[in-house]
Amino acid sequence: MKDLQGKLALITGGSRGLGKNMAQHLAAAGSNVIITYHSNEAAAIAVVQELTSSGVKAKALQLDVSRTADFGAFAERLSGAMKELGHDKLDALVNNGGMGVHAMLAETTEEQFDMLMNTHFKGVLFLSQKLLGHIKDGGAIVNISSGLARFSLPGYGAYAAMKGAIETLSRYMARELGDRRIRVNVVAPGAIETDFGGGAVRDNADINAFVASMTALGRAGKPDDIGPIVAFLCSDAAGWINGQRIEASGGMTL
Repeated sequence: MKDLQGKLALITGGSRGLGKNMAQHLAAAGSNVIITYHSNEAAAIAVVQELTSSGVKAKALQLDVSRTADFGAFAERLSGAMKELGHDKLDALVNNGGMGVHAMLAETTEEQFDMLMNTHFKGVLFLSQKLLGHIKDGGAIVNISSGLARFSLPGYGAYAAMKGAIETLSRYMARELGDRRIRVNVVAPGAIETDFGGGAVRDNADINAFVASMTALGRAGKPDDIGPIVAFLCSDAAGWINGQRIEASGGMTL
């Protein structure tokens, strides 16, 4: 993907897990990268050091994607970071930052619901809105959903509902931003071996085996199954893909 050379991508939640992997693959394709982190500054700095050692420019900015009141100040800090890296616009925005809640619907609290809503839906909508002026005409937005928006596993109802909302929102974003040639697509990972949700898929052998048994390709996903797809969707090679949901689950529950 040589068409990513010298471009700039912003990835929320890029200090660990899938976000880190996305940053690595974008950097490997030549893109400069800004990542956000929630609280672990040391991890974010380590990612930046890794990316810059590969020959690209990178920075890390703190952001809580659930706090819409902070987005204005973040946009100003982002402008400064972009200038430091030699850019005046973003080529790509990846709305990846998030967290999980496992609770049966009968036990889901309003606090949990609000946390999921603010992080996975409200935050994505209003951060994208706030940063529209920072994104180039002809740029790309990638929103991260989940395979759970298609198939159902008990305990993930509220989380999956937010991801279903993101998929609908993404189609509307693609439609409304079409006059600026900004493409908006969704990547929906299946169960991946990361620290997400306490690292259950990665660290619990029984859960990992259960996921493998439900998956046509016979294993749980790995971060490297997702990062290249996001990098591709940020590239000019994906220039005619718009308003689409791409599930990367190895064929879970087909």
